[in-house]
Amino acid sequence: MSSQVSFKPYILGLFCNWCSYAGADQAGTSRMQRPAALRIVRVMCGGRIDPQFILNALKNGADGVLISHCHPGDCHYVNGNLKTIRKIPLLHLYLKQFGINPKRVKYSHVSASEGIDLTEIVKEFVEELNVLGPNPIKNEITIKN
Repeated sequence: MSSQVSFKPYILGLFCNWCSYAGADQAGTSRMQRPAALRIVRVMCGGRIDPQFILNALKNGADGVLISHCHPGDCHYVNGNLKTIRKIPLLHLYLKQFGINPKRVKYSHVSASEGIDLTEIVKEFVEELNVLGPNPIKNEITIKN
């Protein structure tokens, strides 16, 4: 029981440079509080996120992965965010094959001006991960490239 009480989830955020990363920056410059659990990796476009990135993040210690990119129709690269959305069913299949709860991966659309929304999304995800508990497959699976 004490391990659940002291559990603090580690979240890897894969954020689109043009929208979500700028939204996180806006939240920071506005001094909005967000959980320290989030570590952000900036990607030029959400469409470049490969399902293997998420599997590797979970294997290497992340309790959850937050993918955040532009709203549909607002992609800097026209349809990159739609490519990400189309990969979701495949990713869920992979997660289930490895015994990973698909709720450990969250998707969001955050524009550059939605820093407040981003902080709320992160807080909600932390609460969801607290219910799920620590990632049960940390360092237990082998993923071949």
